[in-house]
Amino acid sequence: MPLFHAIVRVDHHTAQVLQFDAAQVLAQQVREHVHCTRQHGSNVRSEHEFFGEVCDATKGIAEVLVVGSHAALADFRHYVEKHRAEVALRIVGWETVGHMSTNELVAMARRYFLVHAGMATPMKAG
Repeated sequence: MPLFHAIVRVDHHTAQVLQFDAAQVLAQQVREHVHCTRQHGSNVRSEHEFFGEVCDATKGIAEVLVVGSHAALADFRHYVEKHRAEVALRIVGWETVGHMSTNELVAMARRYFLVHAGMATPMKAG
């Protein structure tokens, strides 16, 4: 059963999808599969398939935070907005980060979602 929140660390070759709640973390790795094409130096097919697999790995997750290098985030965001609009609707943030451990990523995501949920909570009239 998918959990409500996830953080996805993406680069151009691998992605780490960490679904979590207060008690558990489920980790999944997605790796690029290189396909040779007739166009010398073309990696568009490989990149699109890889980014598609990353999107598929977030299926059923209500809120997703995506982190990575500036270049990887820009390319993944372009793919998501152009080819996977339904995934774009579930992405609540894009953050540029350097290399982080799994524990650091989960801690960052928990802080992010705590603030995000607090900002999204409507105030009651008193």
